[in-house]
Amino acid sequence: MRIMHVIGLIIHPQKEWQKIRLESTSIPRIYLTYIFLLAAIPILCNYIGTTQIGWYFNPDKVIRLSSDNAATIAIMGYLALLGGVFVVGLLIHQLSQTYSASTSLAQCVVFSAYTATPLFVLGIAGLYPAIWVYLIAGIIAAAYTTYLLYAGLPIVMNIPKEQGFFFASSILCVGLVAFVSLLVIAVLLLATGIGPGVNLLL
Repeated sequence: MRIMHVIGLIIHPQKEWQKIRLESTSIPRIYLTYIFLLAAIPILCNYIGTTQIGWYFNPDKVIRLSSDNAATIAIMGYLALLGGVFVVGLLIHQLSQTYSASTSLAQCVVFSAYTATPLFVLGIAGLYPAIWVYLIAGIIAAAYTTYLLYAGLPIVMNIPKEQGFFFASSILCVGLVAFVSLLVIAVLLLATGIGPGVNLLL
């Protein structure tokens, strides 16, 4: 089962990347057997956290989202995660031509999905929506995702480590730009009223 790669990527990433490289898969299959499941973790946890537990700004004030608004945000977030994995895979495929890596689009999307594993798994932090929890989980997830990127790229793409380092650095830069752009778009949508309205329960 592909879902077992989660454990392998955490315990012995180098060995697990070798297994992943030898697998034959397709974009629909990786979505059905891995991405759909893993991407649901942060979405469901944040939905539960924001509707049942709420944000603790101080001991006397707890702010919770209404179920309707939380559901709208959850749907938008889930679609964004599903699309984000494919877009990053597409970018990797485009960049691979620059670094003479002979890979298919499917392989690049698969690599994108497995590299994002820490971001998906540590989305469990959403069960307790506190800024300090998000910050700690975010730093750990970003750090390990970066490690998986640099460790796995030369293996999956079958290129020298030196070349893989520059390739991974290019992906990281493009990914950061894309992430910041998505944040700006999200803020603009919410500011103009296109996004879900705020309906808070105290």
